[in-house]
Amino acid sequence: MPAAKRPSPAKKAAGPQSRAGGKSAAKANAPVRNESKLAKLGLRTDIDLALHLPARYEDETQILTIAQAGMRGMQTVQIEGVITLSDIQYRPRRQLVVTVGDGSGQLVLRFLNFYGSQATQLSAGVRIRVRGELRHGFFGAEMVHPAYKVVLEGAPLPDALTPVYPSGEGLSQTFLRRAIADALARLDWRDTLNEKIRTALGLEPFEAAVRLLHNPPPDIDEHALIERTHPAWTRMKFDELLAQQLSLKRAQLARRGRTASALPTIGPLSDAFLARLPFALTSAQQRVLTEIRADLRQSFPMQRLLQGDVGSGKTVVAALAAAQAIDSGFQAVLMAPTEILADQHFRKIGAWMEPLGIDVAWLTGSLKKKQKTEAQARIASGRAQLVIGTHALIQDAVQFAKLGLVIVDEQHRFGVGQRLALRNKSNHTSIVDEAVADAVDTAAPDAPQMVPHQLMMSATPIPRTLAMTYYADLEISAIDELPPGRTPIVTRAVDQNRRDEVIARVHAAALEGRQAYWVCPLIEESEALQLQTAVDTHATLVAALPDLRVGLVHGRMKQQEKQDTMDAFTRGDLHLLVATTVIEVGVDVPNASLMVIEHAERFGLSQLHQLRGRVGRGAAASACLLLYQSPLGGVAKQRLMTMRATTDGFEIARRDLEIRGPGEFLGARQSGEALLRFADLAADQWLVEQARALAHELLRNDPATVDAHLARWLGGREEFLKV
Repeated sequence: MPAAKRPSPAKKAAGPQSRAGGKSAAKANAPVRNESKLAKLGLRTDIDLALHLPARYEDETQILTIAQAGMRGMQTVQIEGVITLSDIQYRPRRQLVVTVGDGSGQLVLRFLNFYGSQATQLSAGVRIRVRGELRHGFFGAEMVHPAYKVVLEGAPLPDALTPVYPSGEGLSQTFLRRAIADALARLDWRDTLNEKIRTALGLEPFEAAVRLLHNPPPDIDEHALIERTHPAWTRMKFDELLAQQLSLKRAQLARRGRTASALPTIGPLSDAFLARLPFALTSAQQRVLTEIRADLRQSFPMQRLLQGDVGSGKTVVAALAAAQAIDSGFQAVLMAPTEILADQHFRKIGAWMEPLGIDVAWLTGSLKKKQKTEAQARIASGRAQLVIGTHALIQDAVQFAKLGLVIVDEQHRFGVGQRLALRNKSNHTSIVDEAVADAVDTAAPDAPQMVPHQLMMSATPIPRTLAMTYYADLEISAIDELPPGRTPIVTRAVDQNRRDEVIARVHAAALEGRQAYWVCPLIEESEALQLQTAVDTHATLVAALPDLRVGLVHGRMKQQEKQDTMDAFTRGDLHLLVATTVIEVGVDVPNASLMVIEHAERFGLSQLHQLRGRVGRGAAASACLLLYQSPLGGVAKQRLMTMRATTDGFEIARRDLEIRGPGEFLGARQSGEALLRFADLAADQWLVEQARALAHELLRNDPATVDAHLARWLGGREEFLKV
């Protein structure tokens, strides 16, 4: 439930600590400093603090004698005794050495970094309780920098495990524990899930679960606590997943309340486009095109993710969606993350569209000022019916006359704010019909604004688990078959020691009239990574293959230089192209049949798969050679084995999720907001299914519970989930 208005938890909890300071000004400023430190951890309200759950626990519920602790080996133990000797020593370095006795033996405590106040506090005759890892040194049992507290004889032991919280600079565990305890005492504990729901799903009450995780009893199943399989953890994971499902599904429903221009016409352009294609659409392409066309006919904005493997034909489908927008009297825009990819789209789609009389505009950051101004004028006037470009499209100077469809390629490589900026290009009244503009001007201030339909594309297929969670607000279309005639790509992992054999393989391919790529991850020397650079590799290969024409492309070249080299490779003027990952997507050269990836162990699975997809686009047998540096780590070995085992992008995506988690798929989607702190998509799939089903039910029948649950778990941090 929403936290009641109250003084900041930091201010309340900081009082006792501030009294330990020196001057009055320091006392006055301490609560503010602590509040800002808490805010850096995202802890601003009582519920934030309550859900700041421990990273681990320490068992301070029992005390061992020094003799008992000595028999346990190198373990973390707690002992209590009286200081018999305290001395500052200077050999071999300055340190505070304290000897503690408890009648069963003696223990030496060493503090290599200490304050004068500690030396005073830890004086002979003081009783202390010490916790740390006991080691056997030259002078007997000792602990280095243990945790300690001064206690009275007979002081009670805690009756629960001691939580250790994720912290930030300047926030002590003592302060965090006090702040969280204060928050737990003030919190409104009303459960957002009623007893009937909890019983049906076998869930713990919210308050009981949270209190147990902050203060678990000493007899708890520690394995279940640490592995997060305890019922209390299950409740936290379920609530978190439910909040995510509710937020995204509610965003999806809200989108249907927005207004978009219906794009109903499949007219002369769409028909002529299809007729001119030199190939027939696959059944998968036809299926997703039908789904997209149905969405575009609606008067609420489409938000569809078009996913498909490398080479599955997403660009054709996107171009046909743009044709429907243009047939309906609107503009379409396609934004790509790199100029190379945007240029590929411009050339390919332009070659399809321009002979049909469509004005296709090109806008990127590398254009000269005059060219940009001319392109912006064509876009603003509406003369440019299809616009293709990069991030330059979201600049303030770019205004559309009548934007109906936004297409974002490789959507995970754009931030939420960037995608929002492009979508909001249609919020200006000049871009809608005059009748609509008049209605917006004269209607109430909250009159709905027109937003364009949005089609996002990704060549990184989204695993089902991820689609059900982070992408629950989108409709998803999948092109799950490749066009006929594609030859399978043979993938081999090759040790760097066999580099000469790989160079010979490149030479043989060139003699057969084929072309090859050689991909390197860096363009400059890095002592930390010690990877071969593209520049050095290019020089080495030029020397090793004097009869071949070898080109070089990397991210620091001027755009025109890159484009000239790419054009030469596309024409067949170059036998071998040495490149960084700028060629990861969008490059389509059917004659290229060999891909060599340098230091393949350094790449992620989806990137390896994308790079491999640059070959196998023609009729010739193609190969991908993964050059790796021995010895391989466990994760790198898994990646290379997966690449050898399958060319199925959906299977690769599934394994990538297992290996790396969701980050690679999401990119900047969440804009830094980690929605899932507790749930694990691989281990908690069963909870995802249950949360999804309950979200549908609550959204349909219980909006009050939806509001309460989202207020508790997201606290208004939903906005960036809606794009």
